[in-house]
Amino acid sequence: MPRTAPALRFRLLLDAEHALGPGKVELLEAIASTGSISAAGRTMAMSYKRAWQLADELNRSFAQPLIAANKGGEHGGGATLTTTGEKVVAAYRGIERKAKQACAAELRALSRLLAK
Repeated sequence: MPRTAPALRFRLLLDAEHALGPGKVELLEAIASTGSISAAGRTMAMSYKRAWQLADELNRSFAQPLIAANKGGEHGGGATLTTTGEKVVAAYRGIERKAKQACAAELRALSRLLAK
């Protein structure tokens, strides 16, 4: 079985009640690519209810909504990221990228110390 190298996964604690981590950011990215909260949830093997709960939580965590959802109807609804949503995703991915670069040597050192 191939072994994976040590990796970083971030959960940013926004305040005492709100966090932003890889799952929520992946949901935001999936909403951006599918144009739908429910379709984004499906791509992540997440229930319709859970996807909507997370979308609501994300919108309530920031001063401005991250997701703009349109009500369903004859032609269905849809969802897009707001400018704030796009900025949040970009900021999270930027933090993640910089942290991985800053810790690359230590991650390689840990990798060499793992059992083979």
